[in-house]
Amino acid sequence: MIYIVLVFLALGILLVSIRFVKGPTPSDRVVALDVLTIISTAGLVFLSLFFDRAIYLDVSLIYGVLGFVGVLTIARYLEGGL
Repeated sequence: MIYIVLVFLALGILLVSIRFVKGPTPSDRVVALDVLTIISTAGLVFLSLFFDRAIYLDVSLIYGVLGFVGVLTIARYLEGGL
């Protein structure tokens, strides 16, 4: 079970990293960065369940909020709002 989840997470990170590098527009790169944050958060939640440690859930929540705020800030900057 753990190997299947890790393979899917690694495959997702690989594909999104390709989009992040090749993204023709800055918006594509921002979306790829957001998806990388989501995949990382999912990985932290999975580690929390696997190792039965609640601290990883707290870290994943903070990481998710910071990622969301970061993407919003970059999106506002790209639109010229900052």
